[in-house]
Amino acid sequence: MSLDLTDTEPSAETESEPKTTTDSPTSPPDENRRSVLRSQADGGVVAQLRLEHADLVLRPTLRRALENTVEPEYWTTTDRTVLFVTVYGSEFDGFEGALAEDPTITDPVLVDRYPDRRVYRVTLTERALTFMPIATETNGRVLEITSTRDGWLVQLRFPDRESLVAFNDECRTRGISVSVEHLRVSDDEDDGVVALTEKQQELLLVAYQEGYFDVPRGISQDELADRLGVSKSAVSQRLRRAIGELCGATIA
Repeated sequence: MSLDLTDTEPSAETESEPKTTTDSPTSPPDENRRSVLRSQADGGVVAQLRLEHADLVLRPTLRRALENTVEPEYWTTTDRTVLFVTVYGSEFDGFEGALAEDPTITDPVLVDRYPDRRVYRVTLTERALTFMPIATETNGRVLEITSTRDGWLVQLRFPDRESLVAFNDECRTRGISVSVEHLRVSDDEDDGVVALTEKQQELLLVAYQEGYFDVPRGISQDELADRLGVSKSAVSQRLRRAIGELCGATIA
């Protein structure tokens, strides 16, 4: 919109007229402004989704570092987007070598190290695709994220099915493949059924049958990994997440 600023001479009458004001008191705008609390706590949908795309953040690294399990900690965004990730495993040279050649990130930094895991900070490039903004736009709350060979396995809670559908549609618009691995509907009569994935259920079943929870143990994590054809770090993380789900549903 353009404004027509024309030079005009004010009339004498206009110049001589005093400007009148109203002395009615006004309160600062913030004093009377209140935010209305909306609730999305009742009901909802919990979805376990597998997300895949060649340009998903860290996907090139995940494809090469198959012995490691990666879990994002948090994101920060100012003039750039920085991501902190925890990486589990017994060997990290392959992961760090893959980071150096990953086109979705830059400036990788080792932040901390522990016997079974390391923490890294990376800066996302313009090429990197992320799903966090999509989750925010569709009222999704991220419950858990872990890496897969081709992308990320994400557990999200949505206030309703429409929000889940909107998340799926927006991902597909951006070329991100979405596969539903598990779906649970929450309501006021939720009976606490645990939303374990198929792989978590398989692992717990084999571990229980082979005596992993016995004293002494009848099978080690290394042997479980061999039985299931996965890495030891994958076994460790699946056990931790599955047992956490069980505890949360029964004693929390």
